[in-house]
Amino acid sequence: MPEPEPPEPYSSGGGRVPEDGGAIAATGAGGAMDLATSEGTTLEQRPSAATGGRAPGGPAGTGPAGKPRSLWSDAWRDLRRNPVFIISGLVIVFLVVISIWPSLIASGNPLSCDLAKAQEGSQPGHPFGFDGQGCDVYTRTVYGARASVTVGVCATVGVALLGSVLGGLAGFFGGAWDGILSRITDVFFAIPVVLGGLVLLSVVTSSTVWPVIGFMVLLGWPQLSRIARGSVITAKQNDYVQAARALGASNSRMMLRHILPNAIAPVIVVATIALGTYISLEATLSYLGVGLKPPTVSWGIDISSASQYIRNAPHMLLWPAGALAITVLAFIMLGDAVRDALDPKLR
Repeated sequence: MPEPEPPEPYSSGGGRVPEDGGAIAATGAGGAMDLATSEGTTLEQRPSAATGGRAPGGPAGTGPAGKPRSLWSDAWRDLRRNPVFIISGLVIVFLVVISIWPSLIASGNPLSCDLAKAQEGSQPGHPFGFDGQGCDVYTRTVYGARASVTVGVCATVGVALLGSVLGGLAGFFGGAWDGILSRITDVFFAIPVVLGGLVLLSVVTSSTVWPVIGFMVLLGWPQLSRIARGSVITAKQNDYVQAARALGASNSRMMLRHILPNAIAPVIVVATIALGTYISLEATLSYLGVGLKPPTVSWGIDISSASQYIRNAPHMLLWPAGALAITVLAFIMLGDAVRDALDPKLR
């Protein structure tokens, strides 16, 4: 005979206890509460030590609500923790501020000179002394940041835009366009930069910064073009680009939505490092007499004027050269920090 089934147990609140071993527990109010679901929800919403104290929203590599973190968000998180980026960024912000408003820290006129004080050293109110024409070295050093930073920033923006557009189109379409652009870049790479500046800028009589910026853009875009071309060629071979092409996406949509965001990082890194190089190139050309010309105030012009007095008045050369070195170093350090943050291989 089959054994009789035991009666189903009941809780004190009048509800049946399920056979899963106590997922339902009795409550003092006579109701029931699903402890398994309650505890699971509580644990899921509570930050744990394994997640670094942050509110979990998904697996590792995701942000709140389970959204995957992008390359840019990861890079910004790393940059905020990098002391090199913080220090160089503060120096660059300070340089930009005094370039726009030099009167904040220098009340004098950089073109006001007194020959009676020529080559004199530090004095009250003139901490850097005077140059060979009796001009205040401190005031000229502060105002010289405007020309150098303007040339560096404008030249970098022009080179990045022109090189990215030409290189990106060559890498995306390939064929004859890619071959023609490659041969043109080879021609520009064969031109020495300083020699080209001596030849091209020697016939320019303007004392503004625009001829120097135009020259840097003319000879600087091939490097960015090669980098943009290689990045686009690599990005367009990814599966998501092929899927977008199979779904009928237009060329402009694939370039702007899928390829550009994933190919622009190397261009940004190289452009950031090159900004310091363009500042030093402007100082070199101004030192040789073919870059910026008086009455424009420039570190290169002051270094050129002070080189003949280096034995008798070394302070005339020390301060503008030191400002130039700090500026170039700050931009190079910033570029290195950005490169480390955007390169997944260095993580």
